[in-house]
Amino acid sequence: MKLLVCNVGSTSLKFKLFEMPEERVYCRAYVERVGSADSAIFTYKNESTGKGFTLEGQSVPDYKTGIRQFLEAMLSDGDVPVNRIEQLEAVGFKTVLSKGYPGVHELTEDVIQGMRDYLYIAPVHNSAYLAAVEQFKELLPETPLIGVFETAFHTTIPPERSIYSVPYEWYERYGVRRLAYHGASHEYISEQSALYGKNDRVISCHLGGSCSLCAIENGKSVDSSFGFSLQTGVLHANRCGDIDPYIVPFLLSEGMPLGEVMAGLSKNGGLLGISGVSGDLRLVLEAANNGNERASLAVSAFVTSVVRYIGMFYAELGGLDMLVFTGGIGEHSDEIRKRVCESVKHFGIELDEKKNAVVSEGVVSTEASGVKVLVIPANEELGIARKSYRFLIG
Repeated sequence: MKLLVCNVGSTSLKFKLFEMPEERVYCRAYVERVGSADSAIFTYKNESTGKGFTLEGQSVPDYKTGIRQFLEAMLSDGDVPVNRIEQLEAVGFKTVLSKGYPGVHELTEDVIQGMRDYLYIAPVHNSAYLAAVEQFKELLPETPLIGVFETAFHTTIPPERSIYSVPYEWYERYGVRRLAYHGASHEYISEQSALYGKNDRVISCHLGGSCSLCAIENGKSVDSSFGFSLQTGVLHANRCGDIDPYIVPFLLSEGMPLGEVMAGLSKNGGLLGISGVSGDLRLVLEAANNGNERASLAVSAFVTSVVRYIGMFYAELGGLDMLVFTGGIGEHSDEIRKRVCESVKHFGIELDEKKNAVVSEGVVSTEASGVKVLVIPANEELGIARKSYRFLIG
């Protein structure tokens, strides 16, 4: 079965074309900085031949453009056994949230309506996936589209950690509780970390445009930095993370329009909001290293937000076997890993700075470290492919 996985991020698009159940990858692509008129980056690679290319300075104003750019590259690649889009037998999506539909589901109109119903909770991600699904429905009206929703892995979080201290009726009537996200990524880390030794107690740090930490005990999620919405937890590229809820009514009372408040929380906050430079950590770090004080503050605030959750989860787990970094920042920023580990070295963490500077996958702590520190590249797409295929074959 030729199964395409489309992974839609808050500012990115990832694609992998699989042959299932063999799990062979024919090609992959990555679109960075979706929403940009002139600075998007498109990378395509054929896994069989190793051939590929990267185009910088691209105009990718929306997800539809990014999807079409990938499809054009794939269909024109003579070494991929797909030269007509109709040859795709299924498309799997790393969907986020649908009212009443956790787990894996075909994206029927009812499921899609559930995603629309929860747009207010996940405005950036659900709107992005709705746009992507709409595009594929238009291109492949007869092909099954499968959604693997991100909340499924976190259903094992104990109720005392998922309940909010609000009237219990809000939970009963509206479902207000910690839902948590990035399930595909954290579940993959829970599986892959076992290859490196004892992993009874793991803290998975998915750091990228969207960030979250997950406490994993014996392979199950027991807490998450994400809450009811994706606006919570660690500060993100352009989303606020944890803030005092009374900031919102205060700003409204000061005369700020609700739309402006919401944009500040979901589009103009995070690294972008503090630094004033960008939501891209690479550019913020560059500005900080050139003496930009707000950029330096943004980096420090980001590290601090990660460290806070590591400390919380360390206490809840009663110790730690592994600290794992994944996601765009987690995998590629040795500086962030170094600063985070330095802040929690009292947990017995000892980073090997030489390994940390060069290792792209594997252990980056010393042999004497009481906690193993790992870099594990995100492979959410493989998890989506496996679950989509299992769903399709029943």
